[in-house]
This record gives sequence, C-alpha cells and structure tokens, in this order.
Amino acid sequence: MSWLYGSGARIRYLEPLKDKTTFKIGGRARYFAEPAGEEELRFLICLARRHKERVLILGAGSNLLVDDSGVEALVIRLGSPYFKKIFFKGNSVEAGSGVMLGRFLRDTAARGLGGIEFLAGIPGTIGGALLMNAGEGRGARAIGDLIDRVRVMDYNGNIKILTQKKAGFGYRSSGLDKYVILSVSFRLKRSAKDRICADIREYLRQRRHSQDLCLPSAGCVFRNPRRSPAGMLIELAGFKGRSSGGAAVSARHANFIVNRRNATARDVLKLMREVKSAVKRKFQVELEPEVKIWRSRK
Repeated sequence: MSWLYGSGARIRYLEPLKDKTTFKIGGRARYFAEPAGEEELRFLICLARRHKERVLILGAGSNLLVDDSGVEALVIRLGSPYFKKIFFKGNSVEAGSGVMLGRFLRDTAARGLGGIEFLAGIPGTIGGALLMNAGEGRGARAIGDLIDRVRVMDYNGNIKILTQKKAGFGYRSSGLDKYVILSVSFRLKRSAKDRICADIREYLRQRRHSQDLCLPSAGCVFRNPRRSPAGMLIELAGFKGRSSGGAAVSARHANFIVNRRNATARDVLKLMREVKSAVKRKFQVELEPEVKIWRSRK
C-alpha cells in the first residue's frame, strides 16, 4: 500500500464492501478511500493511474453486485460533506454527486421546486442515479431529462463541464461511466409544495405496493426490453419465486432478485443466467443487466 502514502486521504486496506451495498453481498476492496474534496480525489486518481491500479467509484451501492472474492481495485466513495452540498438559485439547483435522492427530493419540495417527484423511493445518490439515468417505469421520464450540465473529472484528473447532450443519456444508461461525476445542475419547475409532496407520497405508495422492499436487493436486475417489461417476461417464463442458494426471484416483482438468506454473488449470477436463458428460449428476447457487476479483476 506504500504507493498511496502521501495522498492525504484516509486509506483503508481490505475494506468489506458487503454492508456498503443494498444487496448485502460481496467481498472486500483491496483499497478503500473517501477523499475530503476534489484535490484529494484528483491525487488518488492520478496516483492509481500511475501505478496501473483500477479505480471504482462507489455511491450508495443500491444498483451493485460485488464479486464474492472482492475487487482488486481502489474503491473511492464520494461520501464526504464536500460532495453532499446543494445550492439553489431560482429554478436551478446544483447538487453534489454524493447527495442522496431522498434528501434532494425533500429539499427541492420544501422550496416549491418540482418535476423530479418520479424519483421518489429510488435508493441511491445523485451521481449513481445520473450514471444509470434512473427514471420512471419503462423510460417515460428519467433524471437525465432534467439536467442542464454535469461537472465531471476524467481519469487523468481533468475537470470538465458536460451539457445534457454530451452526457449521452439513453434508456437506463449514459456516457458518464468514463468519468467521476462531481456535481449536477438541474432545471426544475415551480409548483405548489402540497402538490409536490402529494405526488411524492403517491410514487412511494406505488413502489411499496409493487416492489419487494422487505429483503436486501439491488432493485431491478434487468433493463426492460422494448416489447414488454422484463418482470412480466420473467414471470411468464415461470421464474417468479425461483431460488438459487440464498438468492431468489422475488414473488412480488419478478425483476427483483432478493437476498433471502446469506446469498452470494455466485447465487445471484447463477439465477441471472438461468432467467436470461429461459426468457431467450421462450420469447426470443435477450435480457440485458441493469445492475452493475463488479468482478474481482478486470
């Protein structure tokens, strides 16, 4: 670990990742750091690049499956107060990538700023939501629709400002995975606070009703194909409730795989392969993972 000395950041060796993900699955990170600000972040990234060390950015771990063997990498979590700031100016809001979505919704609603209520109930950070372009249902609305610009750092330590167009948003995807997201500027709309709060409560009610929130999971495992929702295809293929080791396809929402009892990443991946194969065989549809998978090595 000597190559990390002098970085200024507190470095932890063989840090457990299991409890840093909503799946509650996974091994350890070879190195783990939470930089205090951008300068420490830049130093860590440049140092890792110089020493050919892989860098992985961790948000709230809500859309992530970590290998049972852990990851041979420097895992960086932007969890310091610096990356959790929110600034308001009229209808514009700038939020750090480490801001939790729940807090962002509460703070914007309190100021009568709406248009983002459809994200209520989605766990995770602003940065994580932007990376996967989190949104409603089958892509009717997504977080990328509301942004003005994104401030990022590339893996050479350079800071760039990307417009909405250059961020490359698509259905549950973006072109931001080659950057570290620092902050995001949104353009929201004025609305009555009572109406915003009522909409947020309704989205929360819908998610509680339709999704399995009682057991650890990473949310929807597969992206919805154009033809039909992934959950419906998985259910029609006969996989609702199917299990592998400690992992199981949710009996409530078939596009959720839940950690029923000390599941391993191996259990989840086996179940994902079986689901994909069954849906392909029955419907000739190739399901694509929505959940991010951190392998032990590149």
